[in-house]
Amino acid sequence: MFQTGLSGLVGSLGAVSKIVLLLLFVFSVVSWAVILSKSRAFRVADQADRRFLALLAKTKDIDELYRQVRRLEGSPCAAVFEGVMERVGPGRAEGKSSAGLVDQHIIERAASYLAQSQLSRLETYLPFLATTGNIAPFVGLLGTVLGIIDAFREIGTQGTASIAAVAPGVAEALVATAAGLFTAIPAVIAYNYFLLRIQSTAFRLDSVTIELLASLSTAAKAKPVSAKV
Repeated sequence: MFQTGLSGLVGSLGAVSKIVLLLLFVFSVVSWAVILSKSRAFRVADQADRRFLALLAKTKDIDELYRQVRRLEGSPCAAVFEGVMERVGPGRAEGKSSAGLVDQHIIERAASYLAQSQLSRLETYLPFLATTGNIAPFVGLLGTVLGIIDAFREIGTQGTASIAAVAPGVAEALVATAAGLFTAIPAVIAYNYFLLRIQSTAFRLDSVTIELLASLSTAAKAKPVSAKV
């Protein structure tokens, strides 16, 4: 007998369909946990980056900027800046490292590595959203197909193919498809949105790297290292 209401509809499903719904429910819960966690992480990173860029715009002394950003947490741009400055070593404002003049190629590679590390940190768990968005509809479709098979088997047992006999089984089977779409759609939307946020962060990191290299190059030309006789 066809039961109305969500609880009645789920209760009337077969064992396989219930397993499919449970699997989709787990995927949905984990996906929403990832979405909320990454939303907070991107919000914190963006706010910290804005503070760092404000300091970068108003602070002309690179050493002073370095001292200030060491107190700034959660900013990918500040992390790249601080990592590069640590590799440059003492005498940053003079454009020197402990081994002499700054090697621009080494600094570029270091900045690229640090930027990729920050982006990788922000990309954590995003593949799960992509996987959920890809497979959840198919898992739901699997549950629907199995449910329809059971419905037709029941039709054969009853020996009738009337709408009253077919409709309840088909309706119950389609619950799995609806659950799959309900799980997949938020995951896909969130995944694409976070990709845009990562691209925006990557652009800021590139801008900071270019600005830092220009500052170091200018300082090195302004205050060259004296050659020892």
